[in-house]
Amino acid sequence: MKKIEAVIKPFKLDEVREALSEVGITGLTVTEVKGFGRQKGHTELYRGAEYVVDFLPKIKIEVVVTTDVVEQAVEAIVKAARTGKIGDGKIFVMSVEQVVRIRTGETNESAI
Repeated sequence: MKKIEAVIKPFKLDEVREALSEVGITGLTVTEVKGFGRQKGHTELYRGAEYVVDFLPKIKIEVVVTTDVVEQAVEAIVKAARTGKIGDGKIFVMSVEQVVRIRTGETNESAI
């Protein structure tokens, strides 16, 4: 099993969710986060004063999938989240040793 974490632009969330649904992924976790990479924030003007916004709003999507679906899921996220501009985000894929569904006690693949 693998855990996929994707940090994307907020307005791309619905498109990514739909793309993952088409691949057969039904459950995911979404968190509002802030951060920066090469984008390095930007400056804004407020009441005549200029200030730097270092951390930009992003969305982090987390999903655990079986190993055979990982490539499809990553491709779906990339296609749906890409704008071609700086700040599109990143995808991280990690191994998951164990999953337990709390309600039923099911483990691993049957718990996903």
